[in-house]
Amino acid sequence: MTTRKYFGTDGIRGEVGGPVINPEFALRLGYAAGKVLAAEHKGTGRPTVVIGKDTRISGYMLESSLEAGLSAAGIDVLLAGPVPTPAVAYLTRTLRLTAGIVISASHNPFYDNGIKFFSAQGTKLPDELELEIESAIEQPMQWVRSEALGRARRLQDSAGRYIEFCKSSFPNELDLDGLRIVVDAAHGAAYNIAPHVFRELGAEVIAIGVQPDGFNINHEVGATYPERLAEAVKAHSADLGIALDGDADRLQMVDADGRIYNGDELLYVIVQDRMLTHDVKGVAGTLMTNLGLEKRFQELGVAFERAKVGDRYVLELIQQRGWLYGGESSGHLLCLDWHTTGDGIIAALQVLTAMRHGKCSLSELVRDLKMYPQIMKNVPLQPGIDWQSHPGLQSATAQVEADLQGKGRVLIRASGTEPKLRIMVEAEDFELAQSGIEKLLAVDFTKQ
Repeated sequence: MTTRKYFGTDGIRGEVGGPVINPEFALRLGYAAGKVLAAEHKGTGRPTVVIGKDTRISGYMLESSLEAGLSAAGIDVLLAGPVPTPAVAYLTRTLRLTAGIVISASHNPFYDNGIKFFSAQGTKLPDELELEIESAIEQPMQWVRSEALGRARRLQDSAGRYIEFCKSSFPNELDLDGLRIVVDAAHGAAYNIAPHVFRELGAEVIAIGVQPDGFNINHEVGATYPERLAEAVKAHSADLGIALDGDADRLQMVDADGRIYNGDELLYVIVQDRMLTHDVKGVAGTLMTNLGLEKRFQELGVAFERAKVGDRYVLELIQQRGWLYGGESSGHLLCLDWHTTGDGIIAALQVLTAMRHGKCSLSELVRDLKMYPQIMKNVPLQPGIDWQSHPGLQSATAQVEADLQGKGRVLIRASGTEPKLRIMVEAEDFELAQSGIEKLLAVDFTKQ
């Protein structure tokens, strides 16, 4: 496959003011995407794209530039304002649009931002279209004549449309009456959406992380800082806590005791509930998925496979196998029977559905799931060191795997963003995992 210059596994992302996240590039990207999408448009009306964003200060700048580029290519634009990433996927599909664009850097700090696309079906753009857009970026802009320029308008009640969609994923015969829930929206895209969803289903909602100022998105709040949620749950004597990240496609939950439940445990709760009424053929995880979850699915007779780290790869594996469920430990959870992409709010509602069906707590729903202790460390990697053939690392890995005796695993992978190795040892017993990680960290990585 041709090497990508701009698109990564989750669209185009970088620091604001850098080589790609700036107004000039966004203008050219909007124009290039517009030309490619216009050529692909099969509808009878004008090609139309919806743009949504999170709450970063740079979203205004990038939105305006993308809008101008799309208009110059003859594409009409609907501006949805601050809405979650999965909301853009939903709006694109339900409004029968040509494509959707999200301006967000997900769980990253405010000084980063990103741009990604959804197809008319609410899924990621095919690789070949992303490559066409990359090629078109390098071409000179030749905008359409004045009478063919695209128009832009605000999409009315985009938040309300999405709120109703989320609520539709919760069974009509159930409600959340009697539950006190803390909802942490990470000062992000769901700040004015997530609290309404749970409140309108009957819960008493204490909302935190709902005062975005353009700079505080994900700052010590949300799914990447669930400890803050745990504190709030106990302080408000709540029954449950729900934490989303900046674009609301990631979920972590907390019970009344302040115990944090990660994506692996929440995926188990959802799948276990589905198995009461559906034939669940298989579930997809990643290389980081806890071994305890894999073994539990094996006991239940459910196939389990691992994809590379990244919800894009999990989605690809699910689609290849014809399955419906998958996710990551970080909280990206896919329920393709409800949505085409990962959705933190909808995933939370599926967990709540399981709790209502079982009339029990989260801790009771995971009592049969034995999670293995995982110890992860980062090791600096010197330039020129081939870690995959490093004799010391190979020897230490073989020793640790022998010590584990099939009751754990070793995972070593290179970071995709910095010159470091990610080393993980997972075992039934914490001391065994600790002993394994110490042996691996004793390797001299400064020489081959």
